[in-house]
Amino acid sequence: MTTTHATAPGTGLAPVVVGTGPVSFADVVSVARGGAGVRLAPEAVAALEAARAVVDALAQAPTPAYGISTGFGALATRHIPAELRAQLQRSLVRSHAAGSGPEVEREVVRGLMLLRLSTLATGHTGVRPATAQLLADLLTHGITPVVHEYGSLGCSGDLAPLSHVALALIGEGTVHRADGTLTDAATALAECGLAPVELGPKEGLALINGTDGMTGMLVLALHDLDNLLRVADVAAAMSVEGQLATDRVFAEDLQALRPHPGQAASAANLRRLLADSGVVASHRGPDCNRVQDAYSLRCSPQVHGAVRDTRDHAALVAGRELASAIDNPVVVFDRPAGVSGESGGGAPGRVESNGNFHGAPVGYVLDFLAIAVADLASISERRTDRFLDRARSHGLPPFLAGDPGVDSGHMIAQYTSAGIVSELKRLATPASVDSIPSSAMQEDHVSMGWAAARKLRRSVDGLSRVLAIEVLTAARALDLRAPLAPSPATAAVLALLRQSVPGPGPDRYLAPEIESAVQLVQTGALLSAVQEVIGELA
Repeated sequence: MTTTHATAPGTGLAPVVVGTGPVSFADVVSVARGGAGVRLAPEAVAALEAARAVVDALAQAPTPAYGISTGFGALATRHIPAELRAQLQRSLVRSHAAGSGPEVEREVVRGLMLLRLSTLATGHTGVRPATAQLLADLLTHGITPVVHEYGSLGCSGDLAPLSHVALALIGEGTVHRADGTLTDAATALAECGLAPVELGPKEGLALINGTDGMTGMLVLALHDLDNLLRVADVAAAMSVEGQLATDRVFAEDLQALRPHPGQAASAANLRRLLADSGVVASHRGPDCNRVQDAYSLRCSPQVHGAVRDTRDHAALVAGRELASAIDNPVVVFDRPAGVSGESGGGAPGRVESNGNFHGAPVGYVLDFLAIAVADLASISERRTDRFLDRARSHGLPPFLAGDPGVDSGHMIAQYTSAGIVSELKRLATPASVDSIPSSAMQEDHVSMGWAAARKLRRSVDGLSRVLAIEVLTAARALDLRAPLAPSPATAAVLALLRQSVPGPGPDRYLAPEIESAVQLVQTGALLSAVQEVIGELA
């Protein structure tokens, strides 16, 4: 995928051009979170036209073709007469738009819209160019259909979420305008000079049959983890300093004895983060007896690194999914040609059923990441707890309190962290091991990938809060270690944090201070402060 130099209205971001190859992680984030617009490449329009010709021919043939002239799922044996096929597609979208519960986030809806458009643009779904263009127009104008928390089993794709989007294309259902206000789809389309589409054969099915919701959420989680994995190393470095631990265990030759790439990267970060630390230097040397620190300190690169490797595996799966054309049935050609897939070049085309809509590959890595995220939060919480116990904190006051007994310090901040970690452990229970048959046993094995994605989003948010509490606590400990000076990298974190959070003293209203730290973590400001001093971390 490439981008143009023009900017999308109101965003300052270049619109994403769909149809020149697989979408990228960066493009998903740009459209989903940044509000970037979208346009179809000429190659995509040509591919759409070629595939549509195949569908039109089959629609006129006397032989039934699934999704074109038949019912769906367990009702696929009924041949639908031509005069009822427009109604067939409308009925499909209306009946499948059966979501319930709270609205999902705008970025999730925009992400799944982009990924559905990407599949349409491959020319394997058989929709008309005008239908794909309207989906692109919704993204560009910031019209976001209301999609609900429940409704997807992750097989025949994310049916209900995608159906709520398809409903907006036919001028029905509820949407958010670009400014966030709610209205009906017909009104929103008219306000932007757009007209709803009358769905032709197969178009309703093509709009709703994909793993786009779960995959979009996976990509957004991976983007967030790029930041949080490096923040975890920063937090660990601050804890190593604040607890007077040794950095000798992070030596490159020791780490090389176990050549996991994530471990090597995390250990390298810790060495850079702790370089020139006056706190560490104060107890380094032949008299140092700190050669067997607690596991939560000593094994930080092993745990952080394993999470990194898990993240890389999930990114590999996500990349493959972004390069996929997921629909059932699909239009294929006997002689492939074209940049964007098999445009056919005039070759005979056919429509074939398949099972590529099954969400298992995505569901598995979503669950795998939730396990890894829970453990990363767990080790962070253990490092936080060590600061608060005077039997283990090497001279720090109990709970880092100003006047222990009168003040409670960070006692309850650790409770908050522990409560989140406990929740993350529950969220680490895999969703993808479950399957409830549906559609009269036609769809008798499903992935539950949407549910796996929803809980991973909650897990990633929880991780950011646990890491923020560790940073907040370690910063207070480092202040209490004065006049010993932290490393330049961790000193930058301390300086940034002190712009919004005062240093040690009598008890204060703690929740706003925690939230300030959370914002520094989630926005990337904390990582930026570090990288301005020592360069980009791995």
